[in-house]
This record gives sequence, C-alpha cells and structure tokens, in this order.
Amino acid sequence: MQNTPHIRTDFPHRTFREDVRIPMADGTELYARIWRPYGSEPVPALLEYLPYRLGDWTAPRDEQRHPWYAGHGYASVRVDVRGHGNSQGMPGDEYDEQELADGVAVVEWLAAQPWCSGRVGMFGISWGGFNSLQIAARAPEALKAIITVCSADDRYDNDVHYMGGSVLAVDMHAWAATMLAFVSRPPDPAHVGDAWRQMWLDRLETVAPFIHTWLAHQSRDDYWRHGSVSEDYTAINAAVLAVGGWHDPYRDTVLRLVEHLSGDGGAPVRGLIGPWSHQYPDRGLPPGPAIGFLQETLRWWDHWLKDADTGVMDDPLLRAWISESHPPATVYTELPGRWVGEDAWPSPAIRTTAYALPGDAPVEVASPQHTGVDAGRFFPFGNDADLPPDQREEDGRSVSFDSAPLTDRVEILGRPRVRLRLTSQARRGQVIARICDVAPDGSSTLVTRGVLNLASRHGRDRSVEWEPGATEDVAFDLNGIGHAFPPGHRIRLSLSSAYWPWIWPQPDGDGWTVHPSHSTMDLPVRDASGDAARPSIAFEEPEQSEPLAVDYPDAESPRPERRVIRDVATADWTLEVDPRYGGTRVYPDGLQFTEDALETYRIRTYDPLSARTRSDWHIRLHRPDIGWDVKVDTESEITADETDFLTYNKVTCREGENIVFEREWRNRLPRTAG
Repeated sequence: MQNTPHIRTDFPHRTFREDVRIPMADGTELYARIWRPYGSEPVPALLEYLPYRLGDWTAPRDEQRHPWYAGHGYASVRVDVRGHGNSQGMPGDEYDEQELADGVAVVEWLAAQPWCSGRVGMFGISWGGFNSLQIAARAPEALKAIITVCSADDRYDNDVHYMGGSVLAVDMHAWAATMLAFVSRPPDPAHVGDAWRQMWLDRLETVAPFIHTWLAHQSRDDYWRHGSVSEDYTAINAAVLAVGGWHDPYRDTVLRLVEHLSGDGGAPVRGLIGPWSHQYPDRGLPPGPAIGFLQETLRWWDHWLKDADTGVMDDPLLRAWISESHPPATVYTELPGRWVGEDAWPSPAIRTTAYALPGDAPVEVASPQHTGVDAGRFFPFGNDADLPPDQREEDGRSVSFDSAPLTDRVEILGRPRVRLRLTSQARRGQVIARICDVAPDGSSTLVTRGVLNLASRHGRDRSVEWEPGATEDVAFDLNGIGHAFPPGHRIRLSLSSAYWPWIWPQPDGDGWTVHPSHSTMDLPVRDASGDAARPSIAFEEPEQSEPLAVDYPDAESPRPERRVIRDVATADWTLEVDPRYGGTRVYPDGLQFTEDALETYRIRTYDPLSARTRSDWHIRLHRPDIGWDVKVDTESEITADETDFLTYNKVTCREGENIVFEREWRNRLPRTAG
C-alpha cells in the first residue's frame, strides 16, 4: 500500500506567514511569501524560487512543506520569478541572466534580514531545482547548501528540448506551449491591487513563445551552455543533496553530480534516487514507496545551516532504489524493490558487462513512423496513464535482440550503453534503443531507453551528415536505472529508427542497417554480495504540514488521459493527451481557478513529414466577490517540411467577455541538427 503522508500539526516552533516584496537593484519588486517562527532569535532561511505562481498554482504544494520547515526553526520563503505571478517586471527566457542575477540578489536580501542568521539554503523541484544549481554555481557567500530535486545539470541534453541531439517533440513543444499559457496569466488584484491590469498588459506586450528560441539552437551551443552547471562543476561551493526518481527524465543528473562533486576539492554532495516520478518523494503519488522526505531534508539543513550533528555525511554517497522485476503497467502504487548504498561513484561493485547481439547477418531497421505511441509520458507526474504499457507492440515495430533465458539474477545500476555498427543510405537518421524485461509469458516491461541523432554522433555541439552507404561504429548511453532481471526472464534490446511523439522524425529517416556481430549492449551489472554487510537504508514515514483547504469541484475529468486513435484506411495515428495539471480549484480566499489543456500528436505511418503537434490551453481566474473575471486561451502548433520547422502560436486574453489582448506568431525556422 502506498504511504499516505501523515499530517503534522504540532511543531517545535509557533509560526506565522507574511507576504512581502523583495526589491531588486533596478527597483523591480519580487513577490514573496515567508513562513517563519515567532521570536527574536535569527534563523536560517530556505528559498524556493520559480515562476509557477505562488498565489495559486503551487499554493497547495507550498503549504505542504514551507510551514513544516518553519515549524522546525527556519524562515521558509517562496518567491515568484520576475514577470510571473504577482512579481513586477517583464518575463524572460527560462534561466536567463536576469533570473539568475535576481536569484543571487534574493539570497543576499534574505541573509541581510534581522530575522535571518545569515545562512541560506535553496531548494526546489524541476525549475526550482534547476535554478538552485545554477545560483549555487554563482557562489553567493550566504548560500551554504541546496537540495535539487528532479533537475538537470545539462540544459541541452537532459532537459525538455533535445534528447541525444534530436528534437524532443513531445515536450519541446508541450512545455513551450505550457509556459506561453503560464506567462500570459495576469497578476491577482487581491495581492497587487488596481495595478494588476496595467502590469498584465505590459507583460503581454513582451511575451514571445519559447519555441522560437529553442528551435533556433538545434546543437549544443553557447545558448545551452548558459545555465548548464556541467560546464564547470567546480563553480559550486554549496553542499548539494541531489534527488531524482527512476521515472523522471532528469535522473542522470544525480549520477553525474555525485561523480563530479565528490572528488578532491568538490562541493560536499550526496545523491538519492528512488522509484518516483517527477514529484517530491513525500507526496505519496505513484510510483512509490514514498519516504519521509521532509525529515530527510531537515537532516541536511540542520547539518549545513545549524551545525547540528545529524549524520548526513555518514550516509552513502549514493542511495538508490533497485526495482525488482514487475509486470508492465501504466501506473504502480508501489514498486517492489530495495534500497542500496554506494560509497563511491563510479562504484567498484559495478562492472560493465557486454552482451553480444545474437545473429551474424546484417539486419535492416526501418520502423513505421508511429513507433513510440506506447512510450508513455515524458514527464510522469503520478497519473494513471503516465508510464509505458506492455511493450510487445513497440517491440514488434522495432528490431529486437533477446538474451537467452537468464540462469541467474542480473542486477543493474547506472547507465547502460549500446555500441552499434551501422550502415545507412541516408544522410540523416535516428537510433532509438530500448531495454526491456521480458517475462516467460512474453510480457515486455520497459526498463530504460536512449536516443542518438546520427548527425550528433561526433558530439552534441556539431551536426555531421552521414555519408550515404558508409558503415560506422556509433555508441551512446541510455538513461540510468536500477533494476533486477530474475532467472527465467530475457533481456531484450529493441532498436528502432522512429519514436514518435518523443522524437521529431528526420525527413529522410528511412532507416539503417545494424550489424549484430559487431554490436553490443553494455550493462552496468552490480555485485550485490556486499549488501548484507552494510547498514540497512531506511527512511521515516512521509509527513507534511496541514494542507491548504482547496476544493476541487471537477476532480474527475470525463476525458481520457491518453488516447490513441488509428485510422486504418489512411494510416493516420493520433495521440491525445490530457496532462491533468490542475483542473478546477476553489481556494480558501475565494479565488476560482480553472485550467484545461489538451495535447495532440499526429503522424502517418509512412510519412515523416506528416508529423504535427498541437497544444490548446484554456484558463480562467475568477474572484466573484470583486467581480474579477479573466480568461486566457492559447493555441500552439508545429509542423515541418524537408527544410524548416513551421510554428504557429496564438494568445487571446479576455476581461469578462471583452478581448483585451490578442496576438499570433507564425515562424519558419531552418532544420539544422533537428
């Protein structure tokens, strides 16, 4: 049974909440909410800094953890990024120079407050985890420790934009559309007064869809190097607790951080990877088990910000969950498995074992373009349809290589790698590799996967076309995983030349030929024999502070989360996705908030140029007591021909029934590496 968080109401400290404005050097004020203890004794400050509107969108999540930290003797602070929510100023690109400079200024402002001890920690999940790392790399003196959850150290190859050098169609577009919908929302008059309308209109005049910038940089250039802490891990001085989940696309960052920060002169670091999706590990959302994450983070804060002996640096360098074999399903309340610890990374307990691909004759791989419809969600959030279903249909659309039935248990921890000898008649193409756990009954559970854009085979910073007819050896890593294959099961490597809608198809991606006798699957096989002699790893049960009293009147959507539609006559495939971000909420202060989003992905089986993505958002913010009623509608679409990406975006904003702002963007962006 999944761990339901215990709601805690008694704390060592009595607390209060206040909303304040934090001034920046140019006069712009950022909106902040602070929970802190009563009393005159200064306490450390904890900062969560992101654009997702503390006044409404993250308010339920914020209430689960910020009061909890305050109750344990911290000033816990939530700040909206400039140009978002109720903060002043104009919005910018994600993690731009202004955002990071403001973040440093907020850290310094907090440290200078009379109620602060001068020590600051920073934490966050996803965007907040990203900029925690990035601001730590700027090394403000007061920032002593961070906790970065489900974040990335490489903005190009481990974010929502590109994967293996290929355009990540599923979230490059969906997230750009999501942020267009976010940034187009107005400030709340309950918090900013009558200035809300002019703030909103000024903000809207500066809005530009992120997708234009992201598609203009299809290789790993200086745009992506900015904010990628992988460029210089030594810039980080603050202690880093890096947290991820095996069902989160960013989990490889944890492995890289514990490797690169743990050496001589590196910042103090510990890593934690559980079975989780893109969520805080205490929230009790699938897959579990959830853990007492707030208690675990308190140990980190108390050690680095209060000089308490909590033993956090006695923990293994990396604590990781090893999942036992499980049948395929789109949701798991809890996964079977256990916690293991590694004191070094790379670990001496893990050896790379090469599995030769069976067969001598070359094999042609030419996948139908709808291969990938059973890939699952790029960002699993704990919803019922997030994870990949049985992979047998996907395996059938790929070329698969099976091991013999295993005679012994094979436990892996880390990043598998494939080494392939390929011949291609096309100048461009893509290789998608999936590793599956195949049970005796034939069911196929996805374990991990990876992608290589063949034009990026010599590095993500360049695009080198393949010479038609040439044969080359290529190699690439798959996403990290902890998994145990039991005796009697087979390990399957499936190779495909298409993976829609995760990967945008190449115009001449007709496939390639693999030479099995010169190819291998390299697995990070872990020797578990030493585990019995190690201290067991356990966590407290999850707990949180009292939840915000939010009402969800439309808790059940009549629309399926994921629906695949096949037109047999035309060979068209359509995937409709309801991301289920929030639905309708009624907040305790009377705010009525509604958002509805639908993502649509279309492709024709034998036509890579038929690929089309679309995202539609409808948002309403309503305060009946003051007659405030605004609506935001956005439309976003991407198609492509042989030479260009074609993007369409539209924003329509209404106050009541009157349109107060409307704009369309139509762009044509050259296809380079993408």
